[in-house]
Amino acid sequence: MGAQWKHAGRLSNSSKRGALISKLVKEITVAAKAGDPNPDNNPRLRAAVEAAKKASVPRDNIDRAIKRGAGLLDDAVQYETISYEGFAPHKVPVIVECLTDNKNRTAADIRVLFRKGQLGAMGSVGWMFDRLGVIEATLDKPGFDSEGAAIEAGAQNVEPLEAEDIPAGHTGARFFTDTQDLNAVAKALTSMGWVVTQAELSFQAKNPVELSAEQKQEVAEFLNAVDEHDDVRRVYVAMG
Repeated sequence: MGAQWKHAGRLSNSSKRGALISKLVKEITVAAKAGDPNPDNNPRLRAAVEAAKKASVPRDNIDRAIKRGAGLLDDAVQYETISYEGFAPHKVPVIVECLTDNKNRTAADIRVLFRKGQLGAMGSVGWMFDRLGVIEATLDKPGFDSEGAAIEAGAQNVEPLEAEDIPAGHTGARFFTDTQDLNAVAKALTSMGWVVTQAELSFQAKNPVELSAEQKQEVAEFLNAVDEHDDVRRVYVAMG
């Protein structure tokens, strides 16, 4: 499994699609505020824009989110990044990263979502994960040597993307970097023709918990419910 939980079927109905678009627009806003509002100079923003385009978010929505993040609109929203740690069912370690404009609301909602698990204090499971940079990218050349690209770009490791995340006739890969090398590797891959769809600091489990198929299904249902919350940006899980 990659560094973050992949919510299966999140576009299965219009309400889920609306929630996904809201999350993508929020990510663009935060990325534009955190760095250069020009996607060419901001790997996180460029990746957020690419992800939004992939989900068919209207161009006007993307442009408005960038301007809002850059402080060029009157309706500026202040988002904070907050992380929660705890356990899913069967004692599976989980880190939940949120973007919120109301910490109290988000905290209360996360407590409810963790009723089927166990919400812990900060640091309770963080030590079970490595902090690293993760870049997801595609290249319009099928069967391309992604390992060679990783070496040339300065990545520490690479793995293939899931088939559903790769356009037909393309190669897709997930590149892992040291935290301080994230932007440099993203820029290097872009210069080599790769389209970066995600570039961010992430968490990867050191020792994933092995579960039965039935237990995995129970954990997946818990994680999907958490991931569907409007304020949840990423969910990281230590499950094999």
